[in-house]
Amino acid sequence: MTQSSRIPSALALVTTLFCAPAQAATPPEGGLEVELNKLEQRADACVTYLVFGNRTAVDLTSLQLELVLFDDQGLIQQRLALEAAPLAAGKTSVKLFEVADTRCEQIGRILVNGIGACSSAEGTLTDCLQRIEPSSRLSTKLFK
Repeated sequence: MTQSSRIPSALALVTTLFCAPAQAATPPEGGLEVELNKLEQRADACVTYLVFGNRTAVDLTSLQLELVLFDDQGLIQQRLALEAAPLAAGKTSVKLFEVADTRCEQIGRILVNGIGACSSAEGTLTDCLQRIEPSSRLSTKLFK
């Protein structure tokens, strides 16, 4: 290899190394099912039972959901940040979350407004909100 042919090769290598985007974890295949299964009143709190189906091939080490609760008239009651992980790949899990100072019958619908964090052992995942598949077994709707 001549001196003049090495320069373009070295330049291509340097450009590739310094201009490549930062690496995030490879996006998982499959969806993240989130089902509102049950609301249970306990004293002054409403306990929310959510069923998570991790249909990806990746164990989630963090899945922080930002939920917004609305009443029957569509008025916002409160905003919650919930950590649902760990969620094993290919596994269904039930998670309970307590909504303090709330009567279950006051919750008309629940919006999955965003994802605060979503990661696996390989790093941050960027498409978790798109993978969320919300559903509900109740008259209270879970949606995004």
